[in-house]
Order: sequence, then structure tokens, then C-alpha cells
Amino acid sequence: MKRSIQQGFTLIELMIVVAIIGILAAVALPAYQDYTKRARVSEALSLMSGAKASVTEYYSTNNTWPSNNASAGLAPMRSISGGSVLSVEVTGSKITAVVRTNIESGSKKVVLKGTATTGGVTWSCKNAVSGTDVNAKFLPSECR
Repeated sequence: MKRSIQQGFTLIELMIVVAIIGILAAVALPAYQDYTKRARVSEALSLMSGAKASVTEYYSTNNTWPSNNASAGLAPMRSISGGSVLSVEVTGSKITAVVRTNIESGSKKVVLKGTATTGGVTWSCKNAVSGTDVNAKFLPSECR
């Protein structure tokens, strides 16, 4: 008698592999989406760092806050942009970046609020203090 040797995968084995891949994708996709949202917010904070330095210097020199980008020595608000950042605007002690985040819908604002101290200017990006409307879980740890 001849014995036939099994070659390849059986249907049940292939179905199990497909199910495992589906489970892994269901876990990985939301984690990746959160990562991309955090990266977009980090890009905004990175673009805001130049404005932060200019506003701090303006305040140190004039003992008052700049009224807009031009008075702080910055480019117009729509000129300061990036892949996900639509604009960076200075208004008084606040620096606002409008971010295309796809977090809920449309765009969100990341706000840095400056507070004058004896040693200079302290910056905060916490939701309650600055007016940032991005969910705290997408903000860097210093902004939570």
C-alpha cells in the first residue's frame, strides 16, 4: 500500500493563521493611530519652540507681551506651518498652534501660556491652564 504524504497547509490551519493576524491587527491599529496623533501634537510643540523663544525675549526686553507674530519678530501665523500644523499664532502671553489631528473632527488647538516669573517666563500647555483643546492622552507628559 502507498501512503500519501500531506503537502501544504490544511484549510483549518490557514483559517487559524488568518484569525491570529486579525487579532494582532485589531490590537495594533488603535495603538498606531494614537501614536500618529501624539506625533502630530509633538510637531506643533516643536514648531512653537521658536515662537516661545521670541516671545520670552520680547517680554524680557519690553516687560510686556507681544500683541501678534509681527511684534514678536515672527513670520505671519500661516507661514509657520508643517505637515500637520496649519498655523502658529502669538496673541499676548499665548502661543496657539492649530493642528490637523483627525482626533475627533477637523483641527484642534495646542496652546502654550506664558506666565511672568522673577526668573523669566514659565510656559504651560496643560489643558486647564492654557486652553488646549486636545485630549490629554495625546499631549506629551509635561502637558498633562
